[in-house]
Amino acid sequence: ILQFILYVVYYFVSSGINAEYGVITQNLDFMKSHGTGLNHDHICATVAGAVYKVDKLVSVKAVNNRYRGEIGDVVVGRITEVQQKKWKVDAGSRLDCQLQLSSVYLPGNQRRRKTLNDELMMREYFTEGDLVCAEVSDVGNIDGMLKLHMRSNKYGKLPEGILIKVPSVLIKRSKLHFHRLPCNATIILGNNGYVWVGPHFSPDQPIEPFTLSSRETIARLSNVIKALATYGVQLFDTIILTAYDISMKYKVKELLNAEVMENVAQESYEHSLHQDI
Repeated sequence: ILQFILYVVYYFVSSGINAEYGVITQNLDFMKSHGTGLNHDHICATVAGAVYKVDKLVSVKAVNNRYRGEIGDVVVGRITEVQQKKWKVDAGSRLDCQLQLSSVYLPGNQRRRKTLNDELMMREYFTEGDLVCAEVSDVGNIDGMLKLHMRSNKYGKLPEGILIKVPSVLIKRSKLHFHRLPCNATIILGNNGYVWVGPHFSPDQPIEPFTLSSRETIARLSNVIKALATYGVQLFDTIILTAYDISMKYKVKELLNAEVMENVAQESYEHSLHQDI
C-alpha cells in the first residue's frame, strides 16, 4: 500500500496533477481561478486535479468533476431519448446533450434539408441505447447544455465495441481523437471521458464479423486503458500502444489483477517519460 501511495504522489507531482492544497506556484503575479486559493504567499490547489495555465491565469480542473464541454470537443455518448426533431444524448455532463435532426448526416452521406419523412424515421437513424460520436457545436450560456452536431461522415452511430468511462481530465486534448491502431482496432478518446474501443470500420462499408483474435485485441486494449486510468495516467494514443505492447507478456484475464495493472501502468508511464526526455 505504501508503495502504491508513493507512486501516485510521484505521478501527480511530475505530470502537473496536484493533490488537494498542493503548492502550484510561488509567483504571485499569476491570477487565481477555479480550484485555486492563496495560502502563506503561495497559490495552492483547493481540489485534486490537473493544473491549467493560460498566460497568467492558473486553474485546477478536479478529477471527479462533471464534464464541462467546449466548442469543438469530440464526445462519445448514448442516446437516451428521441424527441421532436432532436435526440437527447448522455455524455457525462450535468445535463443531457442535444443532437438536432438538422445537424446529422443521413444514410448515404446526405446533408440536405430535413423533411417530415425524415422526422418520422428518426428512430431508424438513432434510437434509445445507441452509442454515437459527435462534436460539440455550442454551449448554453445559462444552463451550460451542450449542443452536438455531426459535421462529417466520420461521426455517427458506433458499431459493436466496448465503452470505457474514465475521468475526463485524463483525456489529453489533441487535434486527433480517432485512432486506427496497428493492432487492428480503433479507439475514440472522447473529451468527455468516454472511450470507445472496437474494430476498424468505415461509414460506407459493412462491418466484418468479429473473430476470436479481434475480440482478444479489443478486450486487451480495454483492460490496458482501465489499468492506466486506475492509476491516473493521462490517456493518448502513444501511451496506450506502449501499454498494449507491455501487456503482451500477460494473458488478457491477468490484466484485471491489481498487481498486474499497477505494473503495466508504471512501466508505461516510465517509458513515456524517457521518450519525452
